[in-house]
Amino acid sequence: MATHLSTCSSSSASFPPSSFKNQTPHFIKFITLLRESHSSRWVSQIPLRILARKHFQLKSSNGHPLNAVSFNAAGNTLGQEYTEPRGKSFPISDSENVASNLSITVVGASGDLAKKKIFPALFALYYEDCLPENFMVFGYARTQMTDEELRNMISRTLTCRIDKRENCEDKMDQFLKRCFYHAGQYNSEEDFAELDSKMIEKEAGSKSNRLFYLSIPPNIFVDVVRCASVKASSANGWTRVIVEKPFGRDSESSAELTKCLKQYLAEDQIFRIDHYLGKELVENLSVLRFSNLVFEPVWSRNYIRNVQLIFSEDFGTEGRGGYFDKYGIIRDIMQNHLLQILALFAMETPVSLDAEDIRNEKVKVLRSMRPLLLEDVVIGQYKGHSKGSKLYPAYIDDPTVPKDSLTPTFAAAALFIDNARWDGVPFLMKAGKALHTKRAEIRVQFRHVPGNLYKRNFGTDLDKATNELVLRVQPDEAIYLKINNKVPGLGMRLDRSDLNLLYRSRYPKEIPDAYERLLLDAIEGERRLFIRSDELDAAWSLFTPLLKELEQKKIVPELYPYGSRGPVGPHYLAAKHNVRWGDLSDD
Repeated sequence: MATHLSTCSSSSASFPPSSFKNQTPHFIKFITLLRESHSSRWVSQIPLRILARKHFQLKSSNGHPLNAVSFNAAGNTLGQEYTEPRGKSFPISDSENVASNLSITVVGASGDLAKKKIFPALFALYYEDCLPENFMVFGYARTQMTDEELRNMISRTLTCRIDKRENCEDKMDQFLKRCFYHAGQYNSEEDFAELDSKMIEKEAGSKSNRLFYLSIPPNIFVDVVRCASVKASSANGWTRVIVEKPFGRDSESSAELTKCLKQYLAEDQIFRIDHYLGKELVENLSVLRFSNLVFEPVWSRNYIRNVQLIFSEDFGTEGRGGYFDKYGIIRDIMQNHLLQILALFAMETPVSLDAEDIRNEKVKVLRSMRPLLLEDVVIGQYKGHSKGSKLYPAYIDDPTVPKDSLTPTFAAAALFIDNARWDGVPFLMKAGKALHTKRAEIRVQFRHVPGNLYKRNFGTDLDKATNELVLRVQPDEAIYLKINNKVPGLGMRLDRSDLNLLYRSRYPKEIPDAYERLLLDAIEGERRLFIRSDELDAAWSLFTPLLKELEQKKIVPELYPYGSRGPVGPHYLAAKHNVRWGDLSDD
């Protein structure tokens, strides 16, 4: 079982909230300051990116964006970062007109996530001139390592953009010179105090902003936040913390984790990352819907018959079976990745593009969802399979997985949103490992054309004539719309064709990794793509009763061969709601 947080610190007494929570960083002043500094290459990047977002703000009826605040468990408002009122400017004194440092600390720097995703993403941002001129990267972990050893480890995973290979080696060398390492225990205030001294030395007395990325198991989140809060927070700038999933394993453990983190952090300092929200097609979802007149009028139960969110991987849990067995596919994929995409897809038009307005609408969707019933869920687990001369192992063949494990590696569910827009529309989720293909997509199946004049040409299977909008998140990002079309010729023969936007053809430039976008957003203080605590509560409230019922009743998952399409159960589930899985016709 996963470690549950019974107390807010496993290694020391409770501390009063540190300067983390009492700071009110003036981020707008910080941006204005950087815009006036002509020596920083960052000026032409991040401020313009933020201004572009503000330029496209939607307004309320009085011309101003509505402000939203987050609430803690007691219902009290939490400290928020500074927001400049419209139409007013604040002069910056000479003492403030100095360059700021940015110190990024990757906690758990020796782990796979840090090596494969975080450090490469930071280098990509540096390569694109998206980081401030004065920045440093610090690795922190228990592994003993020198600065040079860290740089050698990082250098093996760094790559340059396919379309920007010039000066790649020089850029790498410059980036690596800004990387430093400090070994320490995750629950040691003394070790974090030493890290703080090292950061102060590199910051050379300038104003400093600090970002901590927690690439560590959730059972040590609170210890790290406590130590960093007490000993390594910024004295004169902002301090933010990026927290990786899983955020608990049910409502109770998630609420306890949030409660403990908020002893040391304000809600607006916690950036709960879900890397799927940083995917290009997921971020484009709201653009597609709210900036194209053709889609918004049909985005409801009146025209949409069902929505499918499909996730599949063509590999099993190799190398991480012990970790996966504590969570399973529902917690690992459905409760966060797919549910967050569903909320973005189904939300009402927000008042503006401000983070709080968007997250408010997502929470409304999650709170409107019907409780999940066991009869609307199918679970599966992959078994061993041989293909030719190659033998594929079963899930329970992993030596770190119990032989009698009932943990699902596949799940399908039918969810419903009980509101005026989506009443009666099934949202079908399907996620699995060790399947026949790697895929993540959103499929929107529209209703049949009433009184279709050409129904004779399609026979009795009207599903073949259904319009379908597909957003392929990965691989080969694309948006395509399935339409009915006449085949050229003298006869009247109809064909189903695609209006296709294939990203690699239309946009030859390499698409940034999701971690690049999310890291840059955290640096900017942009929270649209991060999960708020009440979002997290609503998501767990939906899935926790189901998860407990599965575990208490010891529901046995349906077995399916490694490399197959999955178990048979999901097809019966779809048929129950008069739906056919759309991915079957594309394979």
